[in-house]
Amino acid sequence: MSLKSKLQRMKGHLVKETDKSQELAQESAELSEATTVTAHVATSANGATDEVVQPDIPFADRWQSMQATPFIWEDEHVMIREVRYPLRQQHGAYAFAQLHDTIAAWEASGRQHPLSAAGRRAEDLLFFDTETTGLSGGAGNTVFLLGYSRVEGEEVVVRQHFLPAPHAEVTLYHSFLEQAKQSSHLVTFNGKSFDWPQVRTRHTLIRDQVQALPTFGHLDLLHGARRLWKDELESCRLAIIEQEKLDVYRQDDLPGYLAPVRYFDFLHSKDPDVIEGVLRHNEIDVLSLITLYIHVSRLLLAYEREEVSQAERYEIARWYEALGDGETAMQAYQTVARSDQPWSARAKLAVGHLYKKKKDWQRALQVWESCMKSPGYVPEEVYIEAAKLCEHQLKDWEKALHYTRHAYEQWKKRGSLLRNRSKAEALAYQKRIERLEAKEDRRGMI
Repeated sequence: MSLKSKLQRMKGHLVKETDKSQELAQESAELSEATTVTAHVATSANGATDEVVQPDIPFADRWQSMQATPFIWEDEHVMIREVRYPLRQQHGAYAFAQLHDTIAAWEASGRQHPLSAAGRRAEDLLFFDTETTGLSGGAGNTVFLLGYSRVEGEEVVVRQHFLPAPHAEVTLYHSFLEQAKQSSHLVTFNGKSFDWPQVRTRHTLIRDQVQALPTFGHLDLLHGARRLWKDELESCRLAIIEQEKLDVYRQDDLPGYLAPVRYFDFLHSKDPDVIEGVLRHNEIDVLSLITLYIHVSRLLLAYEREEVSQAERYEIARWYEALGDGETAMQAYQTVARSDQPWSARAKLAVGHLYKKKKDWQRALQVWESCMKSPGYVPEEVYIEAAKLCEHQLKDWEKALHYTRHAYEQWKKRGSLLRNRSKAEALAYQKRIERLEAKEDRRGMI
């Protein structure tokens, strides 16, 4: 590899400190003359110099005004846009500095969870999103923008690695991987299913020319958003969640589905104004990932807080139960069960199930029977579960029959309203009732 290539691999632009002022003056003069070719001088360890010539970059002044600079590798270039925000900056409902508090809260909780950042630093988290030429997967889909935000010292830095021409893909990955490997975990929104697999696919095609992809941990927030809000929000798209949950409101935002169109227009015109809306859209995406991570973590760690809805508490409890954390799930379910909200009955049903798993039959039955006495609609599952418990564990067939008949009546009422009664379900109820009646008859004969 040439000396020029080695120097470029270490840093996109290496210049002698003594030449910086001269270079800046030169660049300013060239921009004013609409000239786009500049020379950078890099110094080797033995004092020799190797001239690095910047390629022709159309609209270089516009790129500069958009806070983007070229990264050059083997005479090809990509553009890197960098925007910095102070940690005190508010993005929606939270300041970026609260990410530190969130990580500390995970550490203090001791809870095992897929979204836990315990043992990590804020700098370890790369809030990552891509823009591609299509929404489908496969090798024919090109990633033209690799964007991320990350805490660096007292700032949040947004970097966007932009591919100005398809043949510069090797350079794109050189620029990105040098930065990305400084973090250990990706935080994405559907990144496990789409963004990172697309990166891996494209990387595979050029893997002999670039360094290996880092082995990242991965925190995907789409899974959590669907668990928490799929029945509440019209959609779990990030833009909807921003408005409904994060207090993030986009102004004049370019819809994501237009990104491929704008990129193809850019390839024709080379005018960065064409792609500016895509860059801004991606910037908000990666900043909102920080806010969303803070918010979801707060829900998972402080579900007792008043601002957490009963529906969210119930879904949080279900999530912990699915992870095998019965103790945390029980606490969350009981918080909902003590409320007078519609979710109370379902929470009591779940609490009973947890007691049943512990083989605490009596406490499970007590919870379900208290649910039956609650005003309002009682799910038929409560009666069914109580009947099963009485029949199989407590051998109280009279109660089992009583609760089965109640469940059957509830089922018929619901079916009448929804017009979805099933003959198979009706037959199952009838067989259960007949079996229990037979058991009662036999007991009466003893």
